[in-house]
Amino acid sequence: MSQGVIRNIHTVPTKPVQMAGVNGAEMAVMVGREHGVPNFSLRHFRVTPGGNTPRHSHDYEHEVFIVEGGGTVLLNGSEQAVKPGDVIYVPANQEHQFKADPAAGLRFLCLVPVTRDCGEPTPGS
Repeated sequence: MSQGVIRNIHTVPTKPVQMAGVNGAEMAVMVGREHGVPNFSLRHFRVTPGGNTPRHSHDYEHEVFIVEGGGTVLLNGSEQAVKPGDVIYVPANQEHQFKADPAAGLRFLCLVPVTRDCGEPTPGS
C-alpha cells in the first residue's frame, strides 16, 4: 500500500523537456511512480511566452488542466484557444501540441498513466 503525498507546484523544480520540436517547455512530475503512486502521474508543465510542446501523438490518453496564462492547443486537427480553468481531454493516438501565448506563457497540469515514462515519446511518434 502506498502512502499519501503532498507536493506544491511552486516549490518542485521543473526540468527542460527533452523531445524534438520543443521550444521553452519544462516539466516536473508532481506525483508518479517514484512516489509510490499506483495508477496515474500528474505532471506540471511551464511553457515560456511564445514557446511550445512537441507536435506529437502517443498510445495513451491524457487529461490537461490549464492553470495560468494561455495559448492554443492543436486538437481534432485544428488549433483552439485555451485559458485558465479549461480542461482538455486528448485521446490516445491523437496528434496534439500546446503553444504558449507570446505575452503570458502557459502553465498546465497533465494526467497520464503511471506506466508511461513521462516526457518519453512512443517509438515512431
